[in-house]
Amino acid sequence: MTDAQNAAPLNVSALYRSVFMRIVPFLALGFLAAYTDRVNVSFAKLQMLGDLDMTDAGFGLGTGLFFIGYVFCEVPSNIILQRVGARRWLARILVTWGVVSSLSGFIHTPALFHLSRFALGVAEAGFMPGALYYLGQWVPAARRARVIALFMLGIPAASIISAPVSGWILTNLSGYASLAGWRWLFLIEGLPPILLGLWGWFALPDRIETASWLTPVERRYLAAELADHDSSPRKTALAAALADPRIWLIGIIDGGILLGLYTVAFWFPTLVRQHYAGDYAHLGLIVAIPHLAAAVSMIACGLSSDRSGERRWHLFVPVAIGAVSLALCGLPSTGVFWLVLFGALANAGLLGGLPALWAIPFVFLDGPAAAAGLALACSLANVAGFLATSLFGLALTYLHQPGIVMAAFAAIAFAASLLVFLIDASRRRG
Repeated sequence: MTDAQNAAPLNVSALYRSVFMRIVPFLALGFLAAYTDRVNVSFAKLQMLGDLDMTDAGFGLGTGLFFIGYVFCEVPSNIILQRVGARRWLARILVTWGVVSSLSGFIHTPALFHLSRFALGVAEAGFMPGALYYLGQWVPAARRARVIALFMLGIPAASIISAPVSGWILTNLSGYASLAGWRWLFLIEGLPPILLGLWGWFALPDRIETASWLTPVERRYLAAELADHDSSPRKTALAAALADPRIWLIGIIDGGILLGLYTVAFWFPTLVRQHYAGDYAHLGLIVAIPHLAAAVSMIACGLSSDRSGERRWHLFVPVAIGAVSLALCGLPSTGVFWLVLFGALANAGLLGGLPALWAIPFVFLDGPAAAAGLALACSLANVAGFLATSLFGLALTYLHQPGIVMAAFAAIAFAASLLVFLIDASRRRG
């Protein structure tokens, strides 16, 4: 037991609840806004293609260019965050991408759509790895997977909330003030990240030492927990992180998972629309079902992984289930019921494995190495985002049957999940 722990009696559970309530809601809402700005385009597509005279292939290219902007700027962004502090840099990211997202409501050609998506990726780059790095400065390894699960709830929550909201906007605001519904969608859903950025600038502490709401004893306790929790040596040098094969493996694993995940996020409304002729508002409620399933799965898998201290099987098992379900989504004869069921299992499985995956890098990385390593892994993974959106768009345009692509993505996700067994993800305690 450390001197900090002996200094004064502490209610440790209350302390961590306080930390979670100060840190996690901001990051989770930021991630929700990030994914809202990614998935709202899947609803905008239902009206936008005709207005811009754009094909499914052109739409897929545009959504894919978002990830190219992300890949180029991910590592530099996280290096800057580590140097200037999370508060200022995360706030800057949020405000910038909110402005870019709202301006997307004024595009009028396919070229401008492509440019706007690339610019949005550049603006948003660094938020996810920056948030993960920031969480690692506050939460010890034994509690990390469940906190990452809460943070990443923004992924399914974005679709749970934005799907019905986007459907309502398309249905009720089309033509208001002479603007199409999809334009209102971009204008309105770009505002939350701007407000969150202002919140972060004024309310988010940069580090434990500057958290005025913690007592000196609580600050020392948290610092000691983070310093002493792992007995295994961890890399802190920037070059060491970039050369570590485990970081590259994590990026490849996440990329394989994202192939399936983004298929659901960007194309599920289109797939359901092929079998469902109701209005956009009801379509939004149907599309939200797989994301509700994913929210439950992420929390359950994150808690189980922390309680057992096991990471690899908590990634492989749900991702394997998700991969098989994704392949079944692509069957030509699938109706709405089976499509939603398989989509729910696919989303729950693929997202359920992510909390355990992103708890692994903190076993062997710290400091600047953690900032750069997390960003590198995210950059590698987001190459898959470009492939998922662009290849699926090509399949819809020229093959008129996306099942082949979905089966291929499912196989890649399954194969990628096997790579986790090449990484020592055990949690060692001092």
